[in-house]
Amino acid sequence: MKDIWVRRLIREPLVHFLVAGSVLFLLMGQFGSNDSLDRSITINEEEVARLASQWEQTWQRPPSTQQLDSLIRDYIKEEVYVRESMRLGLDADDPVIRRRLRAKMEFLATAEIQNMEPSAAELQRYYDANKSRYAEKPAFSFDQQFLGEDEAAAKDAMNALSQGMKPTTQALNIPKSMEDAESDDISRAFGDDFAESLRNAPQGKWSGPMRSGFGWHAVRVRKVIAAGTPNLSAVRQRVSNDWRAETQKTREAAAYQALLDGYDIRIAKP
Repeated sequence: MKDIWVRRLIREPLVHFLVAGSVLFLLMGQFGSNDSLDRSITINEEEVARLASQWEQTWQRPPSTQQLDSLIRDYIKEEVYVRESMRLGLDADDPVIRRRLRAKMEFLATAEIQNMEPSAAELQRYYDANKSRYAEKPAFSFDQQFLGEDEAAAKDAMNALSQGMKPTTQALNIPKSMEDAESDDISRAFGDDFAESLRNAPQGKWSGPMRSGFGWHAVRVRKVIAAGTPNLSAVRQRVSNDWRAETQKTREAAAYQALLDGYDIRIAKP
């Protein structure tokens, strides 16, 4: 019976952990270790308030006394494990930890800009330098008749249409007309070539045949809303968001360069 109990004890993972920890402790005592970390843990009122606030944000109510005590104990456990892992050097050369630390440093370099708002002058300068980005695309109102996939037959149908006769058309499950449609919407429905051809089509009469991704069409453009650049007030939020994104990149690059300048970089290539 005793042998069975001993064999079970040997197979117990907790025993393996304790034995390994004991051996490691002896080795550390024998050969020394990085024991520069502070062994005192102080949980001040600010830390307790932070733990309680995190709980309240998650559960939409303040923690009870027992729950708060549990949060504090868990924080202490986390702190002990973190310090001991660093004492043993477990944080060194770990790619996951390295990426996490890099992400935190990049966040610190750019956090301030997240809530910044550009001044009116800054926003105007940025808008003036990037006007083409916010230029509106022309919009078209038009009718179309599908003439088929054969170009010669489509030309014959167009001749009939120009003489006032009803051309031979084919059924196709596509819009017969579009109203105030921008080029991107037209491209999605008929293809880029069709959308581009509308720019040169005369208004108020049938023209073509015009090529699409389906074949050939007779097209009558009824109205064109010309492309133009909107006033800053109409796209202020977009401009502000773009300014913030680009400023953030610039700020992060400057912060990194300032840190990099303090290092002596040596690269040995094979």
